[in-house]
Amino acid sequence: MLSSLSHEGQASVTVVTCLAVAYFMIYPALRPRRASRMAVYDLGVTGVMLLVNGWLFGGTGTRFSLWLFDTNWVVFTIVVALVIETPLMLWYVRRNGMTWD
Repeated sequence: MLSSLSHEGQASVTVVTCLAVAYFMIYPALRPRRASRMAVYDLGVTGVMLLVNGWLFGGTGTRFSLWLFDTNWVVFTIVVALVIETPLMLWYVRRNGMTWD
């Protein structure tokens, strides 16, 4: 199924899947009460995204389009993760009454 998507689509599916697992399975189980603690967990989630996309695209020289410019898989993964995760994180923090300490 993933092979029928563009490279950008494949990398985006990885990001969305990792964030969905984190925000709807892992974080509710761990119950972080501070956004700073959740940010530490996010480093691990981002690491998983980079590992998976690195396994898929590392060393291939594949270029990814970010509308205004082309980039490599690392920058694409980080930018897409930030764009998708920011509203998701704000929703999660508000929904769970977390503090920003």
